[in-house]
Amino acid sequence: MKQKNHSELPLIYSCSGCSNIAQLANQVAIELDREHVAEMSCIAGVGGGVESLVKKAKSGRKIISLDGCHLHCVKNCLSQHDIESTHHYTLTNYGIKKKYHMDFDSSDVIDIKNRVISDINSNVK
Repeated sequence: MKQKNHSELPLIYSCSGCSNIAQLANQVAIELDREHVAEMSCIAGVGGGVESLVKKAKSGRKIISLDGCHLHCVKNCLSQHDIESTHHYTLTNYGIKKKYHMDFDSSDVIDIKNRVISDINSNVK
């Protein structure tokens, strides 16, 4: 099967804050980008109003957003520009506890990645 060009893939945005779940969200996004499932883009640039990054977010591509917790930083950055995610995940909703000064559990990366891939493939919101 031929790989899609990056421009044909959904965009993925992740939290990258200071907690374990923020870094988990970021790691999932990195791996999905490297595995050519989605193209990772910069949520800080969208939140900061960087024109080229806002334009990319508004391009009409499907959007996956990974928020670590109920603060929904990714969702809020997108909503500043009237952008809604196709698939939005809040990792604490999956039984993962938010902890500071600790690393994430690598088994959670696999679980969240599988959930995202399954949703993309079945086109579930």
